[in-house]
Amino acid sequence: MKGSEDKKGSTARPSRREFLGRSASLAASVALTPSVIERAGHIAHAQAAAAPAFEFDEISISELGDGIANGRWTVRRVVEGYLERIQEIDRAGPRINAILELNPDALAIAAELDAELAGKGPRGPLHGVPILLKDSIGTKDRMHTSAGSLALANSFAPKDAHVTAQLRRAGAVIIGKANMSEWANARGRTSTSGWSGRGGLTRNPYALDRSPGGSSSGTAAAVASNTVVAAIGTETIGSIMSPAAVCGIVGLKPTVGLVSRAGIIPVSFTQDSVGPMTRTVRDAAILLSALAGRDPEDAATSESEGRVEADYTKFLDPAALKGVRIGIPRNLYGQHYAADRVIQRGIETLRAAGAVIIDPVEIETAEALWAFDAEVLMYELKAALNDYLSKLPNSPIKSLADIIRYNNQHAEREMRWFGQESFLFAQERGPLTSPGYVQALAMVRRLARDQGIDATMKKHNLDALLAPTQSPAWISDPILGDSGELGAFMCPDAAGYPSITVPAGDVAGLPVGAMFFGTAWSEPKLLRIAYAFEQALQARRAPQFLPTIEVRP
Repeated sequence: MKGSEDKKGSTARPSRREFLGRSASLAASVALTPSVIERAGHIAHAQAAAAPAFEFDEISISELGDGIANGRWTVRRVVEGYLERIQEIDRAGPRINAILELNPDALAIAAELDAELAGKGPRGPLHGVPILLKDSIGTKDRMHTSAGSLALANSFAPKDAHVTAQLRRAGAVIIGKANMSEWANARGRTSTSGWSGRGGLTRNPYALDRSPGGSSSGTAAAVASNTVVAAIGTETIGSIMSPAAVCGIVGLKPTVGLVSRAGIIPVSFTQDSVGPMTRTVRDAAILLSALAGRDPEDAATSESEGRVEADYTKFLDPAALKGVRIGIPRNLYGQHYAADRVIQRGIETLRAAGAVIIDPVEIETAEALWAFDAEVLMYELKAALNDYLSKLPNSPIKSLADIIRYNNQHAEREMRWFGQESFLFAQERGPLTSPGYVQALAMVRRLARDQGIDATMKKHNLDALLAPTQSPAWISDPILGDSGELGAFMCPDAAGYPSITVPAGDVAGLPVGAMFFGTAWSEPKLLRIAYAFEQALQARRAPQFLPTIEVRP
């Protein structure tokens, strides 16, 4: 099917500040002096450090897995290579500061996998592949699980998160934990994405003074800078989409219930999702194949029955765009003019490949959604954290109230740059049986799903929706906090629906992502479309670790 229905328009949408109810508007971010940057855990360099040559630069999971399986590399050599790269790029050189903690047993695990490979052959495509986990994802080993906080800096998970166990079962090497926006940016209203009390500030590998996005910040920066093959992040509101977009990689946020959240430090029962962060769509599909499935410890996964695919790579087809109907929700555009222009070029690429572009469409409930969702998240934040913390066997922190108390007692270190207003607000909420919560959740479900994404897609007979994922990366500023806009990911996140972001181009060298999203359980369709888009556009460029972006008139 060929043709298009075109009409262009744009309306502004609420900023992240407005959505979170912040009382004062913030001025545009300004460059920090070296002393301020250093105190934030972010050391400025006058010139970009040249990245040393790297044997596995830009390698895919498939290429690396094939090389291990056919004997080109041992697993030990691969792990040693990435540990060297982390030292050169993350700990020294440009000092991205994306890796919070390394697995002290990584080389021993590599040796075991080499022995198994020699005796039995590979377990599958992930055998021996180093994978990085966001610091909120539990590992029962010698690494901590802290959500970047000082309150849990000495906390060990009582067992592997379900996704950790799935990766180990597939033969992956959990090489370390990534720094993140502390408590997934849920603590205070002027938080800085990429900063945690435990890890300091992660830097964007495309421009070292820019934000890596939040809250899977270190996860995205590590993948972008080739200090790891691939990684796993989590999302409540944009925490995979945002950092993946501004760090120039692919991020996939599955439908809530497709991948278990058990063993992960939570924010929301209804919105938390865990998914792959990779350099290619194919790698994201490989990882999703390993992660997806039912887990009795996460009730939401019961809804995935009959909807899980054993191999998501079978949906990848470079010629898949012909006849696909893609809607352009213009009321989700307008957050950044230059980013919109990048996506417009992507739209023309889609049209040239045979896609039917429906432009404009509108998610009519988007404007009304924000306030209700904020209320839902505050109720769920308290309940979810209390549930998780109460089960930690050897931690003095057992509740949100304990975290608040700890932060007050250690304010000089923990709250040097921003406070804990969101935690205080959440602590005031009642139980999940409260009428205020029940009514707000019902309204969110109606606005985001029935009257939102589902209604829009049904009205226009769409296969997917497309919007800019996020504005380009803003300057990191611990004093004023983030200045980036809340992206279009708010709609699928509130609905619990899937989304995928793919590099689409850049603004002055800063990556811009294109986000495809749709109805529940539409991962096969989204992967198919995203892969064909990626192959047609070939927009990813490796970072150069520039100290800043010099904009010339």
